[in-house]
Amino acid sequence: MAKKELTDLSVEEKLKTLYMLQTALSSIDDKRALRGELPLEVQDLEDEIEGLSIRIEKIQNEIEEFRHAVSRKKAEIEEAQASVERYKNQLNDVKNNREYDTLSKEIEFQTLEIELCNKKIKEALVRISEKENELQMSHEAIEDRNNDLDMKRNELDEIMEETRSEEERLKIKVKEYEAKIEPRLLTSFKRIRKSARNGLGIVYVQRDACGGCFNKIPPQRQLDIKMHKKVIVCEYCGRIMIDPELAGVKSETPVADEKKKTRKRAIRKTSKEADDVFED
Repeated sequence: MAKKELTDLSVEEKLKTLYMLQTALSSIDDKRALRGELPLEVQDLEDEIEGLSIRIEKIQNEIEEFRHAVSRKKAEIEEAQASVERYKNQLNDVKNNREYDTLSKEIEFQTLEIELCNKKIKEALVRISEKENELQMSHEAIEDRNNDLDMKRNELDEIMEETRSEEERLKIKVKEYEAKIEPRLLTSFKRIRKSARNGLGIVYVQRDACGGCFNKIPPQRQLDIKMHKKVIVCEYCGRIMIDPELAGVKSETPVADEKKKTRKRAIRKTSKEADDVFED
């Protein structure tokens, strides 16, 4: 029964309903346009904060690794120093030159190990200092981004709060209009609207031209649009066309025509004045 009712709608009723649907959808678009780039800016800030958080965690792990490395090298130094002390004590009990040379080489080797460990510790401490500076900068950056995010969110929430009730009302209207339009026509309208840059799927004739692409419409085509006998689309942009009167829009008289009429009136007036002069 519902499908029959949709099919029974006249072309005039279909076009009028489509235009009201377009008006409601355009109003929703305008409400969303008020938000501007705020939703994208909020998303970008959230992504940046997430990236900074991961970076901070990575830096903290690196600092911890360097500190562990310093602890290991210090332990190796203590072990090497103990070995040096032990080998020095053993030098007092050597019985030949061979034992002396062996112990001397061991002492030299352990001494070099201590120097190498100290060098590694210094390098690690420098890296820790660098990482701590980097960590501090990352914390400051994330704090700034959080402040920016709070400000953007508050601004977006204010706009959302102002437009939410009106947008919800318009969405209800959209569903009501969509329910009155047959599915095939509604699908075509949505496809046209999606591909149109300004989101207009149905437009009225303005100054003998399409209200979407502004290409001239032949007089016969305009007459067909006024007749409301069938759904007519613009041959240039594919938008559905509707008569201005049916859309509830007052037709505008082209500027050129207005000037032409004014000029004609002026010519007639001048001619009349000339006749009066000749009569006198």
